[in-house]
Amino acid sequence: MKFSPARLAGVWLIDIEPREDRRGFLARTYCESEFSAYGLNTRWPQCNLTLTTKRGMVRGLHFQMEPRAEIKLVRCIAGAICDVVVDLRRDSPTFCQWEGFDLSAANRRSLYIPAGFAHGLQCLSDDCEVFYLMGDSYVPELAGGVRWNDPAIGVQWPVSEASVSERDANLPMLSEIL
Repeated sequence: MKFSPARLAGVWLIDIEPREDRRGFLARTYCESEFSAYGLNTRWPQCNLTLTTKRGMVRGLHFQMEPRAEIKLVRCIAGAICDVVVDLRRDSPTFCQWEGFDLSAANRRSLYIPAGFAHGLQCLSDDCEVFYLMGDSYVPELAGGVRWNDPAIGVQWPVSEASVSERDANLPMLSEIL
């Protein structure tokens, strides 16, 4: 695997290194020793799969609060998404900044998101499936989020005809959670 640090500290893009032959290829998408060598989480007690059916749909921006803040390893296994992270770590030099990443079934990239980030995605095609590993189990009373279109963050979603769930449309603005 090839690990590339993102602009926001602690976020990593991970590319596979396929070993190809006439049948196709084999590639690792996770290796405990390699993740450990980069100081990344190696414990994944929960895995999730989402299907989002329409291009332009947005999921997020979600996070889980301390003491069970989530670490995520995200991969798009069908379709294509713009995956967005927002740094909510108050002591970070990139506090309240966001970064977006194109993840797709075609590029086979993964995104490592450390604790302290809000996470969301927008589908760039119909029928997107996203598989992600979670560094902690979901705890509903610790679930939080920030509005996907909060001007204080200024995420520039690539598909202008965005749609969101009622729940996500009613998430608080960043100023309300700080």
